[in-house]
Amino acid sequence: MPGRTALAVLFSIVVFAVALWSIAALWVDGSSVAAVGFGVSALAVSIWVRPWRRWLLVIAAASILVIVWWRSLEPSNDRDWQPDVARTAAVSFDGDRFTVSNVRNFFYRSETDYDENWEERTYDLANLRGADLFLSYWGSPWIAHTIISWEFEGSEPLVISIETRKEKGEEYSALLGFFRQFELYYVVSDERDVVRLRTNQRGEDVYLYRLQIPLETARAVLLDYLKEIDRLANDPEWYNAATHNCTTGIRLHVQHVSAGRPWDWRILVNGQIDQLLYERGTVDTLLPFEELRERSAVSKRGLAAGNADDYSIRIREGLPGARAATSHQHRTGVGR
Repeated sequence: MPGRTALAVLFSIVVFAVALWSIAALWVDGSSVAAVGFGVSALAVSIWVRPWRRWLLVIAAASILVIVWWRSLEPSNDRDWQPDVARTAAVSFDGDRFTVSNVRNFFYRSETDYDENWEERTYDLANLRGADLFLSYWGSPWIAHTIISWEFEGSEPLVISIETRKEKGEEYSALLGFFRQFELYYVVSDERDVVRLRTNQRGEDVYLYRLQIPLETARAVLLDYLKEIDRLANDPEWYNAATHNCTTGIRLHVQHVSAGRPWDWRILVNGQIDQLLYERGTVDTLLPFEELRERSAVSKRGLAAGNADDYSIRIREGLPGARAATSHQHRTGVGR
């Protein structure tokens, strides 16, 4: 009997939680009228239907219908997008060389005042030298935006940021990110755009870490990113602040190409993910962690670099774990 009572209590808690989520989903992704109607109906059922197991089943069934409706909502690439996410990137390959169209390289006077510039750039996988991780903090030290950048000999780094695709008039909300309000968007960019925007215009605290991973892994993860970018151009997907955000998205790509590491709470509360990577030896461990973190701060370097052509070089000056220089590093520019 105690076991059955415990199961009944657990079932009740789950039903109430799902019902509350259903009300929120109807309010955010449906209408306030539908949300209020669901809530009032659930309350009426709990008052008038007996025994309690029966009204719990009725509310559970109604919540399941809401879930079915919610999952039927379709993402789209055809909306009135904000200019900075108006275009989706596309990738074409010629052996080890690949060309990316719609690489974003805007010039920002402020976060909202900018000159639009979309470019086509060509890279050679044979010239890949490694990958780096940016962490950008805009408020709480517990939450950050994570960005991966790949370094190539003879070319500017290719940086890809997993973000929300916002329509004109929309603003990002962490709460709304748990529902179906934003499409998933991969910003394929120059570091003078997506990183400089954060260091110079938004005033965020940005850190840059060299990833100590095999070159083969860096290459495989990049190829997986490029595959996803091409897929999203034809098959859009919803962004989700819990299951598919900037950090869980990176983890998914890594899991696709290599043995996954155990889940850790810092993957979700990602402001502490640099400490997790340090513990796992994925970033430089020759220095104590606090010293590594201090030397990895690049916001001041970004401000000093401004929009200089060698922005990417300047923010890496003195960075721990630097890769060995090559004779042609960053000299030939980007293939067009």
